[in-house]
Amino acid sequence: MNWLIIVFLLMLVISPVMWLKPSPRQKRVARLREAAIRAGIKVRQEKPPLYKPLGQMTSYRWRYPSAQPGPRFVLVRSAEASEALKEYRPGWRWRIEPLRRLPDEVERRLETLLSRLPHDALVIESDQDALTLWWYESQSADRFASYLDDFERLRQGLTGRPDTPNSYARH
Repeated sequence: MNWLIIVFLLMLVISPVMWLKPSPRQKRVARLREAAIRAGIKVRQEKPPLYKPLGQMTSYRWRYPSAQPGPRFVLVRSAEASEALKEYRPGWRWRIEPLRRLPDEVERRLETLLSRLPHDALVIESDQDALTLWWYESQSADRFASYLDDFERLRQGLTGRPDTPNSYARH
């Protein structure tokens, strides 16, 4: 009987320690975020630009130079969007369409990126400050690294293309 009590007490002492140990997913996400931050990406937990978000979501932001803002648009994965929204490509709909048409080369880059993104990538957003990916971080750091060139080329193509060129002049 004493052994049973000792084992029970040991379990009571050890169990909180086990709760503090990060899970495999938490370790993977920490490595992913560290790699993203080293690549110059700003990682944040925020409310996503979805119609009915179920809480906060992770955003990865590629900033535009302050003197060369980007266009405003929001693309949402069709599974998360209303059928009333205009379809951009299969699987994606415009929540906010850019006011000026994107150049063909930039549009091809965007299409290529959209076709490669994981299914938990729900929103691609651009505003005057940054190009943003909203997703649930399903990939490893190595797999995510395969998207970095695509995002960087897209960001470069969108840089300096605000919807209304004179309205974003910075002082």
